[in-house]
Amino acid sequence: VIGHPKYQDSKRIAIFLSMPDEIQTEEIIKDIFKQGKECFIPRYKPQSNHMDMLKLSSAEDISSLTLTSWNILQPSDDDSAREEALSGGGLDLIFMPGLGFDKKGNRLGRGKGYYDTYLERCMKHPSGKPYTIALAFREQICESVPVAENDVQVDEILYEDS
Repeated sequence: VIGHPKYQDSKRIAIFLSMPDEIQTEEIIKDIFKQGKECFIPRYKPQSNHMDMLKLSSAEDISSLTLTSWNILQPSDDDSAREEALSGGGLDLIFMPGLGFDKKGNRLGRGKGYYDTYLERCMKHPSGKPYTIALAFREQICESVPVAENDVQVDEILYEDS
C-alpha cells in the first residue's frame, strides 16, 4: 500500500478503521500522517445508508473516538468540529473494506450501501470521484459476488500476491 503510486500521489485519503476480521489499517494511518497527507475516516449514521468522511488530526486522535454498537471507532454524532471531506477539497483516494470481492471490481459490503452512497456524493463534488482501492485477504477474492444496480465497482483490489 505505502509504495502504491496512487497512494504516493494522493494528498487527501479516506481509510476505514479496521475491525478484527479486516486488513489492519493502523500502520497505513500512521504513514498518512508521517507523509504529511490528510486522513479522513468514516462516520456512519445508524438506521440509514448515510456516511461522512471526517478528518483525523493525528494517528493518536483515534483514541478520542467513540465505539459504536458495531464495535467500530468513529467520531461522535455531536462532533461538528471536524472537516467533512466533501465540504472541503474532496478526496483523492478511498481505501475500502468488504466481505468479498471479484476480479471485475465488484465488492460485497455489509449490506447497507454506505460506500456506494458516499461515492455517489463524491461524483457530484467538483473534485470528482476519488480512486478506490479495496484492501482484502486472498481468501476474500471470489469468482463473482452478488451486485445491485447502485453498487459502485472499486478501481483496484489489493491483496496478498495480487
